[in-house]
Amino acid sequence: MSSAAVGLRSERGPILLSVMVATGLVAVDSTIVATAVPSIVADIGGYESFPWLFSIYLLTGAVLTPVYSKLADQLGRKPVLLFGIAVFLLGSVLCGAAWDMTSLIVFRAVQGIGAGAILPMTMVIVGDIYTLEERARVQGYVSSVWGASSVIGPTLGGVFAQFDIWRWIFFVNIPLCLLAYWLLARSYHEHVERAERRIDWAGAALLTAGLTLLLLGVLEGGVAWAWASAPSIGVFAGGAVLILLFVLVERRAAEPILPLWIFTRPVVASTALLNVILGGVLIGYTAYIPTFLEGSAGATPLLAGLALATMTIGWPISSSFAGHLYLRFGFRAVIIAGSVLVLITSIGIAVAAQWPSIWLVATVLFVTGMGFGLVAVPSIVGVQTTVPWQERGVASGAVMFSRSIGQAVVAAVLGAVSNGIISRLGGDEHDRATVIASSGAVFAASAVLAAAMFGLAFLIPRGDRARGA
Repeated sequence: MSSAAVGLRSERGPILLSVMVATGLVAVDSTIVATAVPSIVADIGGYESFPWLFSIYLLTGAVLTPVYSKLADQLGRKPVLLFGIAVFLLGSVLCGAAWDMTSLIVFRAVQGIGAGAILPMTMVIVGDIYTLEERARVQGYVSSVWGASSVIGPTLGGVFAQFDIWRWIFFVNIPLCLLAYWLLARSYHEHVERAERRIDWAGAALLTAGLTLLLLGVLEGGVAWAWASAPSIGVFAGGAVLILLFVLVERRAAEPILPLWIFTRPVVASTALLNVILGGVLIGYTAYIPTFLEGSAGATPLLAGLALATMTIGWPISSSFAGHLYLRFGFRAVIIAGSVLVLITSIGIAVAAQWPSIWLVATVLFVTGMGFGLVAVPSIVGVQTTVPWQERGVASGAVMFSRSIGQAVVAAVLGAVSNGIISRLGGDEHDRATVIASSGAVFAASAVLAAAMFGLAFLIPRGDRARGA
């Protein structure tokens, strides 16, 4: 089969283009916000709360991913993706109009509700319309979106931040959303057998409430109240009870948002667990590298953003040839290789944090990104090859859900670590020594997570099941 058969000029080309544009929404947003955090805080305040900008966005997207995935298996991929784009557009407009940190956090939650449908659905659509061998080539097209976005996002974010027009990091999503919606509505047509469906809204509500309380306890402990105080204990206890109720509901639900079979399939369960840690390592760098470089090395927002961009450049580069590697060596071997790169470079970043250097951090992050690309792509494709069409959305969603939950939870934990060190050193988040100390602790924690990810890679089963054969 020629490469043109899977290109933009092929019969499926318009669908691929719509997927690429929709992916671009999430890809740009993943770097453009982090770059502008110092400018946002300088304008509307709320430094202690800024980790919520990431946690709430990731949490709302994560807890709804299983719902969206279930709806996609029941109602089709197209309506779910269109809904996600529309809500993401609404959230972006509201974020651009935010008047303080609290309102911005609330509106980021709305944006996250939309984002939770976009990336999983684009990946499922690719899995639906292309074979395993074709996906190895198609991945190059999708990776090019991440590559372009990794430059466009930080550049725009840095420019907007330097000129004190940070609100445009959200308004820039408006034309992208409109284009993605139009392309998808026009080009993608699917046949879905309609039937009476049940959605596990109770499970979704319990999971959302439980995780929100746990994140609240982590982020506000030691800030709004003492760790051992009654409010702290009450929040954590309430979150734990709700999570327990969620598990009980899932055992009885006719169509649970997280079916128990996910945890009995070795490939799905091990890959989901691995992605929890992957998400944690990723958010450690995405949320804190720009702030670290601006506060310790004197980088401008634009230069700090470009340093972070090297990671998201390395990611699509390795993703583009990951398909050829897993077809030859298997998913497990490629994931282990990627985990090795992430582990080595994470240790390097933790050590280098004591001697801030923009160019050193940028170089190491590029290799880190290549490691992420070798882990992330085989993870999703490997899972998709082990389940039938009617389960593909839920299985893919479980992996994406795990990665987003890892990001949301670890963002909260790292925020607590950073705030605790800043408070202990006097409370001045702009002091260079304080920035180095707090960031160094964050990067050391990320290195520990990378070591855990490396170990978990070996839990992925060997043999044909893990190779998609």
